[in-house]
Amino acid sequence: MSFSELGLSNKIIAILNNEKYLKPFPIQKQAIPQILDGKDILGVAPTGSGKTAAFVLPVLMNLEKNRAEKNRHIDVLVLVPTRELAIQINDVFQVFGRGVSFPFKSQAVYGGASINPQMKALSGVNVLIATPGRLLDLVRSNAVHFSSVSCLILDEADKILNLGFKKEVDEIFKLLPIRRQNLLFSATLSPEVQKMEKLILSNPSVIEIKVETEDLSLIEQTGYFVKPEKKGPLLRYLILKEDWQQVLVFTSSTYQADLVADKLRKNGVEAEAMHSKKSQGKRKQALADFKSGALRVLVATDLLSRGIDIEFLPYVINYELPRSPKDFVHRIGRTGRAENAGKAITLITEEDKHHFRVIQKKMKRWVTMIDSENLDLNSI
Repeated sequence: MSFSELGLSNKIIAILNNEKYLKPFPIQKQAIPQILDGKDILGVAPTGSGKTAAFVLPVLMNLEKNRAEKNRHIDVLVLVPTRELAIQINDVFQVFGRGVSFPFKSQAVYGGASINPQMKALSGVNVLIATPGRLLDLVRSNAVHFSSVSCLILDEADKILNLGFKKEVDEIFKLLPIRRQNLLFSATLSPEVQKMEKLILSNPSVIEIKVETEDLSLIEQTGYFVKPEKKGPLLRYLILKEDWQQVLVFTSSTYQADLVADKLRKNGVEAEAMHSKKSQGKRKQALADFKSGALRVLVATDLLSRGIDIEFLPYVINYELPRSPKDFVHRIGRTGRAENAGKAITLITEEDKHHFRVIQKKMKRWVTMIDSENLDLNSI
């Protein structure tokens, strides 16, 4: 099946071709026609399965079909758990918004940024992508109105609830028109998500996309036992001793990402951190430099890891372990792709040993371990 068979306009198809969307993912095949028909959707699909385009494309088509005069009354509300996801979805809306015949406008609003510019930008917005807390701030400032909302989208609903936004979401629901289309997407169908489904969805079409097992066969994995204070020297030793280029390093926090990148630069290694506290412009520039080879090391958090898709990435280093085995597999899965072998290195402290054994057991692969005490880290 091609995108042209899903009921999308020629202008949208042209943008899909230009953006190298070659064929629809399973969730797009199932969701797009039903959203175009105005049905409520419960989509259970993992991050990275193509669900953003699955709702962006038909929502734009439906907006074009039901155009109205614009003011501060938005047409479509998208609730998301994080600033980064809000920005990513807004980017997708803006790319494909060029395919409609009216002056389309989308806007992302989130905490951790000044509210005044966000308030001023709301005039004429068709689609508002928001984190719950900041949205309620705007409501209390009388900066946004919901009387014209015809479609509500909750993306990563499980994460919205896990991050403790249930009270805010319930408050937002009470402000919305009763008659509207509802699209609920979640990576898991937890009991909390099921309760939300019953609360907001009317006779929904249920779409469930199974998680595909990542192929790790092309990834050469190595682990290094290391004392916490020796992590930085070991990281520099590995990169410089082996003359590695295009190295993706994962940390567990934005603070640590900045710290690791700063220490690498001070030791003559070109490195930048990429995380949600960086401006969108700086993140895009860092990723572009990394992809082109102009930047040797990119230090990232898990939140942004899914936006890093490089076909021939040779090296991934886990400076710190993620919380879940699934996130570990996703991290190292950035390398060893398209029939090209890759290396995944993991730095393990005494405190990490038990958690790393759990990760290895879950992925059913045992990693070759090296004791870094036997390495001369000052030899570079």
